[in-house]
Formats: sequence, structure tokens, C-alpha cells
Amino acid sequence: MSDYAQSFIKYLEALPERDRGALAVLRRSLGFAPGAYPPAYPYVERFIAAERHAQDASRLALYVVAGLYATHPRQGGKSLATSLGELMRQRDSASIEQRFVALLGADAENLAVYLRQIVSLLAAGDLPLDYAALLKDLSLWLNPRIDPERRDVVRQRWARDFYRALASASSEKMPTPAND
Repeated sequence: MSDYAQSFIKYLEALPERDRGALAVLRRSLGFAPGAYPPAYPYVERFIAAERHAQDASRLALYVVAGLYATHPRQGGKSLATSLGELMRQRDSASIEQRFVALLGADAENLAVYLRQIVSLLAAGDLPLDYAALLKDLSLWLNPRIDPERRDVVRQRWARDFYRALASASSEKMPTPAND
């Protein structure tokens, strides 16, 4: 993962030690369009290059990830989709899969809403996710100028991660076929 993404996540991890109210501000920012809640600016704008415009995809992705991190500050090595697949395996809930499929169909305007629901589920299950990888993926997904096929690559990877996490539980329970 990029040093840029890692430094942003490390900054978010250290925020509660310096500013106890910072995570509350960032959580509140999820109720607004990404980058449209001025109290969150001191925490995020420092990571945005001066030449970036207000609707730049990388800027929007930083705001979404900051708000999601504040909702569930549990950084881990697993992708959002893998963690969600593990949660579904634990809970055996069809509604989790329905929410995930809805997330895959989301467009840039409502992506943050679906992600907030998914991250809340992960928080309830106390499952971590890799916020640096999520930041990279959202920078692609939120970019209207990017080739739609590149955006689909992210969706397809998430789908593979999710369903492989489900399948790993099934394969653990299934006997291994014998070689004849």
C-alpha cells in the first residue's frame, strides 16, 4: 500500500490521543456529502494537495475513509469484503449479503451511505478492515473520469473477496475429495 495511504491511516489512529473530539467530528461528517462538513477540514485537508479541486476523487475518498474509520477504528489486514464475508459466515444472515450486493451496485453519489452501513455491521461484529486499501479503492470508484472497467475491477475484486471468505468456511467443513 502506498506510503501516502499508510500515513493517513496512522494519522487517524493517533488522533484520539491528541484530540478526543476528532473522531466524533469525523463520524458526524458522514451525514454530509464527502468534504462538505467544515468541522472535518482540519483533520483531512492537510492530506490533500493544493492543486486538487473540491470534487477530486482522492479528496472525497479521504473524507469517506476518515468518517468510516471514526465509526469503527479497527484497522486490520483484511479487505472490507473479506471481513464482511467472515461476518456473514458467523451470523449466517442473508441481509448481510443483500447489503453487500447493494454496495457493489452503488454509484459515487450513494456509495458512502452503503459503506457506512457495512462498516457499522463490521463494528458490531468487531471485525477489522484495511482502511488504506479501502482508500485506494475509493479513489478509483469515486473518480468520474476513470474508465468504468477499472471501477468494475474494484467491484469484482470485492465480490471475489466476499464470496471466497464464505467459501473458505464451506471448504473447512467439507471432506477433501480422495484421489482415485
